[in-house]
Amino acid sequence: MKKLRVMMLVHWSLVPPEDLRDPKDPRMEKYHTEYDVKTALETLGHEVRILGIHDDIASIRKTVEEWQPHIAFNLLEDFAGVSAFDYYVVSFLEMMRLPYTGCNPRGLLLARDKALSKKILGYHRVNVPDFMVFARGRKIGRLRRPKFPLIVKARMEEGSVGIAQSSYVENEPQLRERVAFIHEKIKDDAIAEQYIEGRELYATILGNIKLEVLPLRELAFNKPEAGAPRMATYKVKWDEKYRERWGVEYQFVRALPNGGAERIERLCKRVYRLLDMSGYGRIDLRLTAAGAIYVLEANPNPGIARDEDCALSAAKAGLDYANFIQRLLNLGLAAHQGQEES
Repeated sequence: MKKLRVMMLVHWSLVPPEDLRDPKDPRMEKYHTEYDVKTALETLGHEVRILGIHDDIASIRKTVEEWQPHIAFNLLEDFAGVSAFDYYVVSFLEMMRLPYTGCNPRGLLLARDKALSKKILGYHRVNVPDFMVFARGRKIGRLRRPKFPLIVKARMEEGSVGIAQSSYVENEPQLRERVAFIHEKIKDDAIAEQYIEGRELYATILGNIKLEVLPLRELAFNKPEAGAPRMATYKVKWDEKYRERWGVEYQFVRALPNGGAERIERLCKRVYRLLDMSGYGRIDLRLTAAGAIYVLEANPNPGIARDEDCALSAAKAGLDYANFIQRLLNLGLAAHQGQEES
């Protein structure tokens, strides 16, 4: 295996401290993804330089010109504090003709936008929830009989930012109140989606041309409150104690209807291609009791810490963490060369 010079791109506040070594160090919670990736790259024998990025790409140009990295390992989720601008940096890497891990700029632009991606998928007759968009800065006008219940989200944010139990709305006053919250607090357009009752499944996909769907994960609600919606709120996603209290668990899918796994695999590959995604991604789905499959979101460049769904699915498929990280490097290099992964 060729040893590479790898330029890691991370948020400016997430450059892991040099003395961070102990897994029990309380700082590890903040830096765990960056630390996991850095450690894996070094274990593989690669030379690593970490750049913290906020709103200036000058350091990227300087590092490329002076150090001549073979590839950028892209862990950025925003630029200048705006998640919708993450594709700017990747576009710059394209112009610098530097290979990078993860999704291409067009795929980031299409998939990050929850409304645009649903329009594209709906046009191609993929089941998606019905939705309405409420643009920030515009007065909410008269509503045309929305089909409640709805889930109100930020249009461009990821990681369940802005999603709470109050995001589930059953009438117009609740809808207006939650839309105003997204506009004022999250500072984003709001999207109100039809709530789909069913099982929440996650499919990790690797590839550029030839795609591989890794073993499916599921968000299981084992002790749900009576009448409460089952959804991945910010608390569910990021608060382990909250999950323990309410019996919420991320796990591998334990049972699917006959042919269900194959249907989901075909659908996820189709969604990935329709949205022009590359590198790696995750498709979030709902499976109803009647067997209908709805695509909730497509997530380019999802979390890849050792304990997150993507890495756990890779391990289930036979890729230990270091080899999973190497696979992402290989896919980035192959995409740059316009070839399939070697």
